[in-house]
Amino acid sequence: MPRHVSLGWGVRKEKGGLWTRSAVRGKSVRGERRKRDGRIEWRKWDSRRSKVAAMLMRSKVDPSTLIPNPGSLCVYLGASSGSTVSHLHDHVCGAGNHHGGKILAVDISTRMMRDLLTLCNTRPGIVPILGDARYPLNLAPYLPRMADWLFQDLSMPDQAKSFVKSTSYLLGEGGLGIISIKAASERWSTGGDEQHFDESETIINSAGHLEIIERIDLRGLEEQHIVIVAQKV
Repeated sequence: MPRHVSLGWGVRKEKGGLWTRSAVRGKSVRGERRKRDGRIEWRKWDSRRSKVAAMLMRSKVDPSTLIPNPGSLCVYLGASSGSTVSHLHDHVCGAGNHHGGKILAVDISTRMMRDLLTLCNTRPGIVPILGDARYPLNLAPYLPRMADWLFQDLSMPDQAKSFVKSTSYLLGEGGLGIISIKAASERWSTGGDEQHFDESETIINSAGHLEIIERIDLRGLEEQHIVIVAQKV
């Protein structure tokens, strides 16, 4: 049995967990464990703290197809303090951004933005944006072209409708759009979590420009959450 399975240049799965190839050696972002493998340092990517990591652990398709390639143009809506963004940066940008990648990290909280700005001081390629992700046209000027990969993690009502709008304006044809849906954030008068998730999936499926690849249940890692992976067609 191999000691680890590579999911790409800077991500690997080992002993049931994920690790990313640290772009800033000797420094943890959120107190995560680090270890050396020869001259390379790896950072533990905790699937209980990151919806993206949880998605990669739970996906039934090849998880390497769900992460952006090195050098990609990415949009992360709901970046918070940037913990997950830092792991994406390890892979998409690398040390000193030698891959030439770009990650637009969007959050509405000024408190979270302070942490994001600090993160960007040592991680070129991350573009922190203080803004409301419900208005994707305001983000378009920051994109040199349509994005290759978009992830949405917003605790607000009408998450699926917002995702449909964002992927329409920001994601390029063939690009992956991924949304983390939290049942408790929706305004539903009847029905349980599964009905709420089904409603969201129907909204995405009927958008016309998105083809759903997988619906991933995060139960056990993130309660009342699913992730829907779609490709723009």
